[in-house]
Amino acid sequence: IILTLLNYSLRDKANLLEAFTSKSKLSYNTKFAIPDFKVGILDSLVGLSDELGKLDSCAESLIRRMAQSVVEVMEDSKGKAQEHLLANGVDLTSFVTHSEWDMAKYPAKQPLVSVVDTIAKQLAQIETDLKSRLATYNTLKTNLENLEKKSMGNLFTRTLSDIVSKEDFVLDSEYLVTLLVIVPKPNYSQWQKTYESLSDMVVPRSTKLITEDKEGGLFTVTLFRKVIEDFKSKARENKFTVCEFYYDEKEIKREREEMARLLSDKKQQYGPLLRWLKVNFSEAFIAWIHIKALRVFVESVLRYGLPVNFQAVLLQPHKKSSAKRLREVLNSVFGHLDEVAATSILDASVEIPGLQLSNQDYFPYVYFHIDLSLLD
Repeated sequence: IILTLLNYSLRDKANLLEAFTSKSKLSYNTKFAIPDFKVGILDSLVGLSDELGKLDSCAESLIRRMAQSVVEVMEDSKGKAQEHLLANGVDLTSFVTHSEWDMAKYPAKQPLVSVVDTIAKQLAQIETDLKSRLATYNTLKTNLENLEKKSMGNLFTRTLSDIVSKEDFVLDSEYLVTLLVIVPKPNYSQWQKTYESLSDMVVPRSTKLITEDKEGGLFTVTLFRKVIEDFKSKARENKFTVCEFYYDEKEIKREREEMARLLSDKKQQYGPLLRWLKVNFSEAFIAWIHIKALRVFVESVLRYGLPVNFQAVLLQPHKKSSAKRLREVLNSVFGHLDEVAATSILDASVEIPGLQLSNQDYFPYVYFHIDLSLLD
């Protein structure tokens, strides 16, 4: 959904706008309520205009990051993420088209600078909290993923501690040790025939297939400790891989407890984090729309002067193909408000005095864009 904010100078133009756009099915139009702010000194509005432009970009970036964070936190439920991206409990389009200024949170009787400062501090706090909460959650998630990766892959890359059991090994022996050997599947028969003779002091009939994957199998073999290196060397010559694994019950127990703890911690943090994201996404989005209202007001006063006499309208193009036609109609209806701008739209070689904007950004009316496709 793309909503366009338009501001034009004469209130009686509203019916004309409706006739040219809504009735011709180019867009769905609704009035955008803006309170009567305290204007103050006009010169101060120039600096405030720049500040609001930067705050607008920061706010949009923040809500997009929060929307993406909802997707990342939900993981397997990514398709349902949009259901959590609400403002005051309603979908974003409905909120914007029915939005009203929140007088309690942002008193319109205060100087504009104070209102902007209140919103900026609110968004800064949300961003700080977001970074902190996501850092904690992502560290936990990364640690868990690293442990889970150890249980993935083939026999050469994965951990073997969750495959073997205590019964597979000769333990607590001063002389004997049990090794794990990976044998390629085509070499099973060769292994069975030769493993006892790869070195002296190999325990006869001590091999056992524990598990296998597509490439090979994991076998045990028991031998005397003093021939380990000789056995490894002979095994390599025959394409048998001796694993650097020694059964440590305490270490295996520690890994399993760590996995259980991380899973539990992640589950405990998931709900509170998702709820925080939902609540603060709503707060940040509402603040963003208030920034848009402030920008419309400030830019309109700078453009049209005092007394304040303009109407803000939301235009929602019915489809992408109508957006170009809609722009042509708007330029036709309101071109007289700024003939230099209207001419420059048709002639890119015409410069707009006093404005450091590309001609594509400037129109004979005040215009701001709201893109609600936050997950695209």
